[in-house]
Amino acid sequence: MLWLSEVLIQNPDMETFEQLKEELKKRASEGELFFRMDVKPQFEDTPQDWEDKLEAAFTSRL
Repeated sequence: MLWLSEVLIQNPDMETFEQLKEELKKRASEGELFFRMDVKPQFEDTPQDWEDKLEAAFTSRL
């Protein structure tokens, strides 16, 4: 199970929401099957529909 907080902690240099989406795509392609959002990303460019966008990024590998 991949947690959003875990991704953010493991990537302290991440500065944008787009970088976060790319990291989630990478993790999914490496075999992660499940993703949970336990925190809201605090990037300036985080959109209001951030949960939908992150879910779409994670599942786009399928």
